[in-house]
Amino acid sequence: MIEVTKINGVKILINPHLLEVVEETPDTVLTLTTGKKIIVKESRQEIKNLVKLYRKDILAD
Repeated sequence: MIEVTKINGVKILINPHLLEVVEETPDTVLTLTTGKKIIVKESRQEIKNLVKLYRKDILAD
């Protein structure tokens, strides 16, 4: 799971395997494979880095 901050300041955990699209419009919008959209404070690049770290951590175990 990766931790992100919703636009209202609430921190949530997202399963990165459910991420389908990450776009900046200018807010960062995460679209999940379920069709749900979540607006977060992190940038597109930050989300990318979080997913990369998550995957590295999984492979290290």
